[in-house]
Amino acid sequence: MSFLLGEHMTGGYGATDILHDCSIGVEKGEIAVIVGPNGAGKSTAMKAVFGMLPLRQGRILFNDQDITHLKPEERVLRGMGFVPQNQNVFTSMTVEENLEMGAFIRTEPIADSIAQVYDLFPILKDKRRQPAGELSGGQRQQVAVGRALMTHPQVLILDEPTAGVSPIVMDELFDRIIEIARLRVAILMVEQNAKQALEIADKGYVLVQGHNRFTDSGEALLANPEVRRAFLGG
Repeated sequence: MSFLLGEHMTGGYGATDILHDCSIGVEKGEIAVIVGPNGAGKSTAMKAVFGMLPLRQGRILFNDQDITHLKPEERVLRGMGFVPQNQNVFTSMTVEENLEMGAFIRTEPIADSIAQVYDLFPILKDKRRQPAGELSGGQRQQVAVGRALMTHPQVLILDEPTAGVSPIVMDELFDRIIEIARLRVAILMVEQNAKQALEIADKGYVLVQGHNRFTDSGEALLANPEVRRAFLGG
């Protein structure tokens, strides 16, 4: 059983189901990537795991505990971190103030945690007094990920972390995500850049219309002719 598991999930918005018996999971220290065409239910599956979407069927297990009915804020207290694709920084606050906001559940000193984020993203230390709204898209993503790390999550859930950034910045972000996973953090990530994401993935899920179409290692999915032809541009 996975450290984090969304099992047989069926649900959606209003009366419309987006997910149909969909299952995704990730182990500690693993990177699991959810890919698929637009409208496949990728972000919906991730939001269901984080408690932002009620399920009609299925359950969410985290560290051997059923958390299906917990609110997102309760899941954060259990050790889950979430980075949305849009509006993921406080634009009027400085970089450092954003990081401090990420430590809202902490009671102990946070200076060491901020230093660890700066070690991971050195550019943020240089810009720590600058409003986050003045940063580039890639730098904002670093702030968002860094803020999520301030809670010391056991699982980090990322929604399109490389959306709208250049290929060079995408590679840098993926390198940092690999470093985070090496700290025994489980990474669950939705990505449009499917080929590049699967290259760093321990596990991959290809969703089509809310169903699991393929589930395998990232390496195996990249080598699968049908996956390559249908989802990776050959």
